[in-house]
Amino acid sequence: MATITASGMGSGMDINGLVTQLMAAERQPATQRLDRKEAALQTKISAIGNFKSALSTFRSALSGLKNADTFQAAAKATVANDKLFTASASTGAPAGSYSVKVDQLAQAQRLATSADQRFKSLTDEVGTGTLTFQFGSYGGTEASPTFTANPEQPVKTIDITAANNTLSGLAKAINDAKIGVQASIVNDGGGYRLVLGSTNTGAANSLKITATDGDGNNADLAGLSLLAYDPTQAAGSGKNMVQTLAGQDARAVIDGLAVTSASNTLKEAIPGVTVDLKSTDSAATTLAVSQDNGAISGGVQSFVKAFNELANTVKSLTGYNAETKQAGALQGDFSVRSIFGQLRGELGKMVSGASPQLDSLADLGITTERDGTLKLDNGKLQKAVAADPQGVAGLFARAGRTTDPLVKYVSATNGSKTGDYAVAVSQLATQGSHAGSAVTLNAGSLTLDGSNNTVALKVNGTQSGTVSLSQGTFTPAQLAAELQSQINGDPALKAAGASVSVSFSGDKFTLTSASYGASSSIEFTAANATLGFGTGTAGSTPGKDVQGTIGGSEATGSGRKLTGAGGGATGIALEVLGGSAGERGKVSLSDGLAQRLDNLLNDVLGGDGPLNGRTESLTKQVDRLGDEREKLDTRMSSLESRYRAQFMAMDKLVSQLTATGNYLTQQLSASSSSK
Repeated sequence: MATITASGMGSGMDINGLVTQLMAAERQPATQRLDRKEAALQTKISAIGNFKSALSTFRSALSGLKNADTFQAAAKATVANDKLFTASASTGAPAGSYSVKVDQLAQAQRLATSADQRFKSLTDEVGTGTLTFQFGSYGGTEASPTFTANPEQPVKTIDITAANNTLSGLAKAINDAKIGVQASIVNDGGGYRLVLGSTNTGAANSLKITATDGDGNNADLAGLSLLAYDPTQAAGSGKNMVQTLAGQDARAVIDGLAVTSASNTLKEAIPGVTVDLKSTDSAATTLAVSQDNGAISGGVQSFVKAFNELANTVKSLTGYNAETKQAGALQGDFSVRSIFGQLRGELGKMVSGASPQLDSLADLGITTERDGTLKLDNGKLQKAVAADPQGVAGLFARAGRTTDPLVKYVSATNGSKTGDYAVAVSQLATQGSHAGSAVTLNAGSLTLDGSNNTVALKVNGTQSGTVSLSQGTFTPAQLAAELQSQINGDPALKAAGASVSVSFSGDKFTLTSASYGASSSIEFTAANATLGFGTGTAGSTPGKDVQGTIGGSEATGSGRKLTGAGGGATGIALEVLGGSAGERGKVSLSDGLAQRLDNLLNDVLGGDGPLNGRTESLTKQVDRLGDEREKLDTRMSSLESRYRAQFMAMDKLVSQLTATGNYLTQQLSASSSSK
């Protein structure tokens, strides 16, 4: 049977209240001590988190400065009369002033079906077969016109079937093919006419259209041959469309020099400047190009600001505020002092491989104040940026600089060491080529027909299909352009990124691969005696990789790229664009202050870094406080049980004494009343 107890029944005291108060008094000092310890630890953990956040913010500010492209001077183009043209300048464009006169705008050719062959309806059938489009330029005389293929534009074909042989279906098929030809339908009042034209402006993008007509006659004015347009033929014999607009180049005069362009956008006439022509005028206007170093200066100023914000954060976390008489949460913390000290140390070091005139922050006007912050002399910075923007880049970013303009720095690896390395080239990269045998000209021309108008070849190891050339009589220059256009239009070669250039010199055609190096080659697999091409390797010369040394160690060559393979130059990649064999100056690799700081911060903020270790240590101390709280709870529970047992024993004794007293009182009272 359960025992029912009621504390204080015997003594009348509030034993539960007494025990509770005693336990609170006993627990309070220990609990407050643990709370103070935990609060201090949590404050430090939070402060370290703030410090890590400040370091991450500073690291983010360095991200742009690590890239040498950040220090490319922006350029601005200003046009005095922007009704004639507009202009934009790319980063690094040289400053200058130019006189520009626009004489002619470029336009695209337009061809229309004959006015004698108008269509009554959009659903009228045109014909079936194949349309072949070739881009090029017209020449010769009116009596003896010529067509020269554009070697940069491959031949395009479209199949016309019963499903799309109506006037509207044909136009849609041409437009959907996206082959550089635009089709439209115009009603000129007498009926519908199909208009075709190149989507690209320029004389060299004019069209030659050949029809393989389903009715068997490829030149008449019936069926698909109605769309044939060969400028070397007569109307009704292959020149059936009518030219309504001639393709023409843009013409301008820049500083007295005539400039032509297939489009109204001049991209290379002035280095780094793109000119968009809008209208012509007999008077010239001025184009001014100026450099804007604001981005470079702004990047350096942002760096100083970001570091000072970090320094102020460190000061608030580790310093002592005399006014509030409060110490920072991390005052005296060795890890914070050590890390910030390392960062300040890096700022004071010279940058290996940088320009001798700009190899320290002091050269940019950046000095350290007594409180650890940085001070910037903006005037000195502007002078340094204006004098040598690339030198400023080498101070902050990991960058390479070469002394030979035909040797271009490409990249470096983590294993590459900073410093200056001599560059020597023992062999320049070459392109694979094939020189045909001598050809026989007839009155200075060659004639191709169905028996001699095909070739097949391998370019850089990729086999072409059968390449068919247009039939007709060509000058050697025209045939060279035809060859280049048709070969570069081969689907297999296009898919492999293989292309060639074709020239004629003396009495031979020569093909040259666009790529450089040992993998560059040309070999004919189907002969053409008329053009002087035989099968096999006769006449073929494979390309060669560049060879040389960087830093005195033999480098690895691949095409025009030369990569260091020994010593500190390991991983430094250069592109040798030309020049001659022999000593080619030097390449300088700077480590870059921003890169060095980023590497340091990467170690500090990484999973194995000191701040994570410090946070883990503090967290373990907090966990140990939890263990102490559990021990305190156990001890307090035991003490409470002891107090309750003692008070219950006292209460019982008091109850017994009270009972005895009451009994004696009753007995004495009874004795008195009996007398």
